[in-house]
Amino acid sequence: MNTPYIKPPKLLLRPAGRAIADFGMIREGDRVLLGLSGGKDSLSLLHILLHLQRHAPIDFEVGAITIDPMIPGFDPSVLKPYLAEYGVPYIYDAEPIADEAMKFQEDPSFSFCAFCSRLKRGSIYSQAREHGYNVIALAQHLDDLAESFLMSAFHRGQLSTMKAHYVNDKGDLRIIRPLVYVRERQTAAFAENAQLPVVPDNCPACFSKPTERQHFKQLLADEEGRYKHLFRNLLHTLKPLMADDNRKPGDSQMEL
Repeated sequence: MNTPYIKPPKLLLRPAGRAIADFGMIREGDRVLLGLSGGKDSLSLLHILLHLQRHAPIDFEVGAITIDPMIPGFDPSVLKPYLAEYGVPYIYDAEPIADEAMKFQEDPSFSFCAFCSRLKRGSIYSQAREHGYNVIALAQHLDDLAESFLMSAFHRGQLSTMKAHYVNDKGDLRIIRPLVYVRERQTAAFAENAQLPVVPDNCPACFSKPTERQHFKQLLADEEGRYKHLFRNLLHTLKPLMADDNRKPGDSQMEL
């Protein structure tokens, strides 16, 4: 039986492929575990990785994992049959993150989003080790990195953003972000045109009220309306900050 195939557009493949090559993200024999929330970004990355798996000059495996934080309104059940259709190994892990978060609601400094992200990341690491994956792929894009950069500069006085490729503290897992050159509007367009099974409001708790990230997203949107090359300039600014200081660039085995 032939598996289905969706080819992502060149507007997605080119920047993703360039980022993978620039930061040496995927190597021969890698077992890549994609963090799949069911949102437009992670579903777009799924199809990018499946395309590269078909056409790249190296062999690597792709699996996916969903961490269900057990928040009312989040229903990722559509993902299991969808991944089975593509022959992608799938790990589903339900964790009572919402219940755990309730213990800290009285703390004025508590951030549900940060708490949820930290616990999800720990669960992904554990599952990756258990199932023999050595690379974890996350779907943050250039818009996410730009927002993180502004939040870091404004609130912590630091020039930093998410890393494109780094090794975890234990040194046994590599974390990659192949979409660091991709704009959010590009994943949104692909998800709509390809009719990907996007899980709606995949984090209702985060979207129930405005967040600091949403504030900076709107700030960037306003500025881009005035300066059309804003994100091109931001990418030039952010690229040195994306690199892991402990990793030599240019060690990718994939030419795209």
